[in-house]
Amino acid sequence: MDFNADFDLMKIRAILQKKSSMPLDVKNRFSVMVPLIKRKGEIHLLYEKRALTLRNQPGEISFPGGRIEKDESPRNTAIRETCEELLIKEKDVEIYSEGDFLVNPYSAIIYTYIGEIKKDFFEISPSKDEVEKIFTVPLKFFMDTEPKSYKLDLNVNRNEDFPYHLIPNGENYKFKRGREEVLFYDYKGIIIWGFTAKITRRFIERISL
Repeated sequence: MDFNADFDLMKIRAILQKKSSMPLDVKNRFSVMVPLIKRKGEIHLLYEKRALTLRNQPGEISFPGGRIEKDESPRNTAIRETCEELLIKEKDVEIYSEGDFLVNPYSAIIYTYIGEIKKDFFEISPSKDEVEKIFTVPLKFFMDTEPKSYKLDLNVNRNEDFPYHLIPNGENYKFKRGREEVLFYDYKGIIIWGFTAKITRRFIERISL
């Protein structure tokens, strides 16, 4: 009996040592690139306006990126999606470093990678299936401009079929509530907001330390 227990513990240990840690309850994993590009001797950040025909977030401002495929690393996803959306080659992309990642309230995690697009802006013709247009914003704008910050309250919607009788205080249980910070940058009438604005601000914080 002791031999079997030791053997099972060895198997459990071997399995666990092959696994990497993951956040709980994350159903979707995405990876984006924060692309730097030189224009007229100045550093800019490149953004996309998503195609209006897309099912998710049509017409919104975003960085190149997308869903992480099975057995694909977040870094490779950022490169692949950037190349597919901008219709450029891997040699045109240089990753500088991994950025911070964002876990949103909707069971998703967004990894970020910071790098350079080594191609002239006017030579980039993005995929019309995914991108309506691309544009750039001077890095100096973000260094000099604080985004406007607003708060959204995140509340728990109580469902009638929830087994309140199984938890302390039943229907009077005090579920945690949260607040979501929503950021907005206004660059010449172009609104960069939400998670894209959060990723932008965090990138600026990283290089400003």
